[in-house]
Amino acid sequence: MTSLPPAQCCIAGHLHSGTPKGEETDIDGILTYVSYPADKSTHNAILFLSDIFGPKLVNSRLIADQFADNGYLVVMPDLFNDDPVPVDHGKEFDIMKWLQKHLPPVTDPIVDRTIDHMRNKLGCKRIGAVGYCYGGKYVVRYLKPGLVDVGFMAHPVDVQADELKGIQGPLSIAAAVSDFLFPTEKRRESEDILAEVGQPYQLSLYSHVEHGYAVRCNLEVKQQRVAKEHSFAQAVSWFHQYLKE
Repeated sequence: MTSLPPAQCCIAGHLHSGTPKGEETDIDGILTYVSYPADKSTHNAILFLSDIFGPKLVNSRLIADQFADNGYLVVMPDLFNDDPVPVDHGKEFDIMKWLQKHLPPVTDPIVDRTIDHMRNKLGCKRIGAVGYCYGGKYVVRYLKPGLVDVGFMAHPVDVQADELKGIQGPLSIAAAVSDFLFPTEKRRESEDILAEVGQPYQLSLYSHVEHGYAVRCNLEVKQQRVAKEHSFAQAVSWFHQYLKE
């Protein structure tokens, strides 16, 4: 296992302010947030695999819009069948009990249907995937020809060694220096695996931040804001180099 399963640190963080400009739609029965680039092109697309708060979290929608502003169609499906972790969860929320309802046998079909719709209905020719926290696992699982062409994940959880060994495309990772779920030994294990796999890869470590920072950091704290912004720039640069045609 190259990163640990979700824990209480997954449900901490801050809400951000802003007005999303994308739209909610239905993709094969899946509630989906979609944000288009200015030219409305669907050629280069990003499958946005969210953290455990799902596609209605304003933070995630604002990030999706940022990717759209950089020239990508962004499709963010509800991976949780309308059962995300509530933003106003109490301290006693049982993350492990929740997780048992959202394991790969349940989530994989949602990702499958979304990718099929993107390629066969929306006309997406090149698909990158971004995954935050929970979503990172599925970036790795789907980074294969005909599914996802290029991947980026930030502070991933529950990524198995065999899943990482199975990637068949370029992968970029953004990590927090303080992350119980992706600690130093797991980062180094991931580096060793990626070196053996032979695909292009990048692993960047950001100081002064904890798990979840790339989506839910405190923007009033400079070090956290800078890390979030640079993680996003890392993802955009990766897609511009390896995805965009």
